[in-house]
Amino acid sequence: MKHTKWGIKWQLFSYLSLFVALLLIILWLFQVVFLESFYKRIKLKEIENAGTRVAKNINNSHLESILETIADEKDLAFLITDETGYIVHSINNSADSIFSHMTAEDYLRFIQNALRKGGEDIRKIDYKLIESGSPQIKNYSRTMPKPQKRQLESVLYTKVIQKTNTSANVVMINATISPVDATVYTLRTQLIYVTVILLFMAFLLAWFISKKIAKPIIRINNSAKELAKGNYTSYFEGGSYKEISELAETLNYANEELSKTEHFRQELLANVSHDLRTPLTLITGYAEVMRDLPGENTPENTQVIIDEGKRLTELVNDMLDLSKLQAKTQVLQPTTFNLTASIHDILSRYTRLREQEGYIFHFSYKQDVWVSADALRLSQVLYNLINNAINYTGEDKTVSVNQIIKAEAVRIEIIDTGIGIAKENLPYIWDRYYKVDKTHKRAFVGTGLGLSIVRSILESHHALYGVISEEGKGSTFWFELPIVKNL
Repeated sequence: MKHTKWGIKWQLFSYLSLFVALLLIILWLFQVVFLESFYKRIKLKEIENAGTRVAKNINNSHLESILETIADEKDLAFLITDETGYIVHSINNSADSIFSHMTAEDYLRFIQNALRKGGEDIRKIDYKLIESGSPQIKNYSRTMPKPQKRQLESVLYTKVIQKTNTSANVVMINATISPVDATVYTLRTQLIYVTVILLFMAFLLAWFISKKIAKPIIRINNSAKELAKGNYTSYFEGGSYKEISELAETLNYANEELSKTEHFRQELLANVSHDLRTPLTLITGYAEVMRDLPGENTPENTQVIIDEGKRLTELVNDMLDLSKLQAKTQVLQPTTFNLTASIHDILSRYTRLREQEGYIFHFSYKQDVWVSADALRLSQVLYNLINNAINYTGEDKTVSVNQIIKAEAVRIEIIDTGIGIAKENLPYIWDRYYKVDKTHKRAFVGTGLGLSIVRSILESHHALYGVISEEGKGSTFWFELPIVKNL
């Protein structure tokens, strides 16, 4: 069953909206829900740090000044006593300090509690009970439960400091933790407005971004659908984003190449059907003449039927070879052979064209060379390139083959004196669907698929190849192979 997927516009809108919603949830949690807990934790940390700072300066002659500074900065009240509860220093700048409600017995009780806990103790004091004159001391933990009634909370920190081996001082620090209800209410009210504004802005931003990104992609998708239907005039329009513009350019290039391929394919069908129809028509016509007309059963007519049958066979074989080569189902069988002798042998088979049609073949070389390649396939390359030169050479009917030794490679050039090839057509002449001469004429020799076969064979040998041509000055087809040895 096919599931309907969301469009990119709605997906982007959903993701951005979810992101904004998560940010608002985090903001609410930290600014409203956990604000009081954070405030108390920070206050407790300040008290402990103050106790540590006083302990380090207990023997400092400027201790009184230090205590004053800390008390003003952190809004704390200090009381330093000896181990008997006798007050040594007292800094009580806070009006809410519990020290004014405590007796010497209370000091001793706090000192004993601290000693039982290793010299350090922190406790919560019920501020309401303190005001009544009978403070109730409770164990204090970092995760303080919220009081049932919103009221001031007082914290008393006691730390026993060993001054000498025989004497000790006790530091008591008192801090008042005020309720944050008013602050929370203020923040909550602000966050309500902020949430509404952010959600509205997020909606607009998500809609704008999703539309901005989705619109060019939707256009590209619609053009791709047209291309799939065979409409090669469709154009892929990019957007303001680099990746989408590059995608559009790539698809436009693919569209252009597919359009060319389709055009070449139609030409191939027309050319191949013409090449198949011509020999079949000749074979049928001559056979009917020989059957119906007395005296027409001559060697000449029989030879025409034989030649056209061979041509038909060559065309079918070339099409099969090209398909196998491009599908890479044929395995090369490389051997070391004399390339120079192979060219001589191939040129010697054009004796009929030389004698009857007046063609001239030149072969230029300095010495024999040996190469390692599939001899049968390489001879096919030479045949097809020479046949191509024969079909397109000029009125002088001259075809030249040059063998040039270059360092550790040999370069074979097949040259004609024909009309040449336009520069814009050079990249396409190796394509199986391409034909430079649009007015299809029947080749003297070959089947019209030769250059595609040449390319496939040379690429399977990893050989360099190419063509040099200029309109009105003929063409030079060449390829290079590594030399095994030369004489």
